[in-house]
Amino acid sequence: MSSEHVARALAGYDRSRLTLASIGSHSALEVAYGARAQGLRNLVVTATGREQTYARHFAVAPHPVPRGCVEETLELASFSEILGDDVQREMLSRNVLFVPNRSFEVYLRQRYEYDEIERRMLVPFFGNRHLLRAEERPATGAAQSDESDQYALLRQAGIRHPRQLSSPDEIEGLVMVKAPHARVSFERAFFVASSPQAYRETSARLIQDGILTEEGLASAIIEEYALGPSVNLNFFYSPVLGELELCGTDTRRQTNLEGFRNLPPQTFLAARDVPMRLEEAGHIAATLLESMLEPAFAMGERFVAAAREAQPPGVIGPFALQCVIAAGPPKELICYDVSLRIPGSPGTRYTPYSAYRWGRDVSVGERIAMEIVMARDTDRLEDVLT
Repeated sequence: MSSEHVARALAGYDRSRLTLASIGSHSALEVAYGARAQGLRNLVVTATGREQTYARHFAVAPHPVPRGCVEETLELASFSEILGDDVQREMLSRNVLFVPNRSFEVYLRQRYEYDEIERRMLVPFFGNRHLLRAEERPATGAAQSDESDQYALLRQAGIRHPRQLSSPDEIEGLVMVKAPHARVSFERAFFVASSPQAYRETSARLIQDGILTEEGLASAIIEEYALGPSVNLNFFYSPVLGELELCGTDTRRQTNLEGFRNLPPQTFLAARDVPMRLEEAGHIAATLLESMLEPAFAMGERFVAAAREAQPPGVIGPFALQCVIAAGPPKELICYDVSLRIPGSPGTRYTPYSAYRWGRDVSVGERIAMEIVMARDTDRLEDVLT
């Protein structure tokens, strides 16, 4: 959406009734909570069969005591219907500013290409809608990608990421293989290997078990496995303040990796043929040593600069660099994934970094609402919307 389209949408909005909206999954409750905390309205777009969380369990109810955070819901038969003309008109009539989350991207990408999503979504985005595609990564053996790919952005920013192999024959040490899941279209299947033979044996077993397909394996990403604890650096770039801040840090809980970690040693042999799954199950807070904060901020600032050059206006609002802290000396942050929208963890407020900056704990959802309020009150909404 061009700046002219944003200006046209805003011209019809009642700026005293701005409504933050998101897809009812991933981080919708966080957005709804943040909007209410800053005096904005909120709307959650739900899919039939998945509406109770928002329409019932966390719905605003004033009596007998105030509770809940979701003010309104808009139920669709499926999330992909959000691009329908009637739904777009409805959201425009409600003064909606849309906050994209991972589920928005995942569910719509099952039906639409990025160009079509960007073109048909008439509601202004908080953030840079053209950067969502940068979460994609080239398949193993693919030609080097352009600036729309996260690895290209990381290279341009001078941020170390796991080295990608072009063929299983290049495996000489521990690698992670990431391929499309055979049965769950929006999930990936993962396995580790340390040699070409191990790669072939494990992939053959996963194909036999129906977890992988030959076609999916052909497009798999093979990259070095960085050993160390993982940490998500959840940043926020503010165009209004012209500053980068660290909202918080967390790490993932994933199935069935958590189960492997908890196995008693005497059961290792029995579990050796169980395929590893890294499906999201939740997040937990994880702080950094203060000595790691300066290199973390340096990474974030380089990424902001690279994104601005590659896809103006660059990063707006939240993004995350998902890293492994590799052993030193000195310890090193290796970025293995990038999230260019609101992160999935509401627990970032339970790390101390937002309070160090704002004097109190500020969640990512509230920080988004704060930015919108600051932009509205200084007549700079166009600077935070695309």
